[in-house]
Amino acid sequence: MLKWMYPFMEENVSDSPKPAPATPLNPRRRGIILGASDGLGAELARQLAREGYTLALLARRREKLEAVCTAINSTLAEARAFAYVHDISEYDEVPDLLRKIVADLGGLDLVVFVAGVNSPPGGIDKYNFENDRKMVEVNLIGAMAWLTPIAEMFQSAKAGQIVGISSVAGDRGRVGNPGYNTSKAGLTTYLEALRNRLTRHGVNVLTVKPGFLKTEMLKAAQGATPFAIEPEKAAEDILRAMKKRKQQIYTASIWRWIMLAIQHTPSFIFRRLTF
Repeated sequence: MLKWMYPFMEENVSDSPKPAPATPLNPRRRGIILGASDGLGAELARQLAREGYTLALLARRREKLEAVCTAINSTLAEARAFAYVHDISEYDEVPDLLRKIVADLGGLDLVVFVAGVNSPPGGIDKYNFENDRKMVEVNLIGAMAWLTPIAEMFQSAKAGQIVGISSVAGDRGRVGNPGYNTSKAGLTTYLEALRNRLTRHGVNVLTVKPGFLKTEMLKAAQGATPFAIEPEKAAEDILRAMKKRKQQIYTASIWRWIMLAIQHTPSFIFRRLTF
């Protein structure tokens, strides 16, 4: 494709070979993972590739992203993971990049939005609008920029699956990090709205609400991190939920009961808590 049609291509798309297209005699399940350079996104890529998916992996950091692709492809008989360098907050790139990826993959069956940032405010008396804005731009608006055109595509096809990684942090407004809570609450609501639109068209939308995951993001967190699990365990839970076409899961599952209690804690008590 000519550079003048896709001016971002040389900078954003790796030089790795592109996947062979699906054919009636060689059907392939094809997916996009946004935020795939490490942590849960990278682990989902590994497990989905083993399940037979051909994947477009997107993230900002080229070196880490291509390392994930190389590690996946070296363990399989054929290449299953392909790198596309992209900053989630560069919304204007989405339409052209999405069209290119769908053309490269030969179609699209699955999209997983994992990308996210968490900038702790540094204490309940600290406020930082720039950090809050970045979290909303990536965690919520970035998701909407990608999932809106994909939802329209899947609705027209009357097939497809969307998986959005939200968080238990979005279940209630807590004092510890209002910006992060807001971004994840917005994402949860957006995914629910998409599900209510798309279910009638045969499209499954799964909302995933992890608790603490043992990732780089957790290292930056302040305070206690109970019930933290490895990304491998969370990815296994997500794959099981995808196969069952569930609508929402918590991982680890204990967070379902913890958040049920938190959601029903009266406000006059809840506002006195310090987490």
